[in-house]
Amino acid sequence: MTPLYHDLAGETVAVFGGGAVGSRKARGFDEAARVVVVSPEFDERLREFADGAGGAEGDGDDEDDRDSGTEGGPSVELVRAVPDADAVADWIDRLDPALAVAATDDAAVNAAVESAALDRGILVNRTDVSGGRDPGSVVVPATVEDEPVTVALSTGGTSPALAKALRERIEAEIEGAGEMAALSGEIREELKGAGVAPEKRREAVRRVVRSRGVWKALQKGRSYGRQEADTVIEGVLSR
Repeated sequence: MTPLYHDLAGETVAVFGGGAVGSRKARGFDEAARVVVVSPEFDERLREFADGAGGAEGDGDDEDDRDSGTEGGPSVELVRAVPDADAVADWIDRLDPALAVAATDDAAVNAAVESAALDRGILVNRTDVSGGRDPGSVVVPATVEDEPVTVALSTGGTSPALAKALRERIEAEIEGAGEMAALSGEIREELKGAGVAPEKRREAVRRVVRSRGVWKALQKGRSYGRQEADTVIEGVLSR
């Protein structure tokens, strides 16, 4: 499988199954898209999360129930219904998601979600299988974020425990990466605007992002990091 980042802004993610796995999946997508969870029961954490996100809970019979999330932004909507294998295709058609997540404890229902999604050219994440996947299926990786930096990692579904352990290690390694990204991006644009030759510009930015002094200074604040970075840049440009 080829790792890709996919922008789900303005799209719907349909999650079938409201247990622990479905809850985790829904909470992972709420900032990126409108999330609709279809399930006869919902994990307590998911109900609390949906309430906090301005979501709604309905019984699946009233279209207004499913559309009453936070206006103008992502939301989590809980639809209390039994998504049996025969009804899954209708749910896919009604919700028209960009991504369908099969997270129930019923293999037949999960298979029906996968089949219906693939038939309609919709991306699908099936949580009860690992290893080889059909074209159009996706793996949702563990992520570590320090805006605007995002690191994604996956074990292909073979070892969620390892993915979690690696994520924890990476979190410690990239602390402050967001500030460094903002600073180095700012420096890059300034040097470009000043007409610095591309080779010098690349070397200056490369030395800044590899400077332990700049990383340590950034922990005290952006202005300290900038002062240290300017010293590094001056050393490069004066040669």
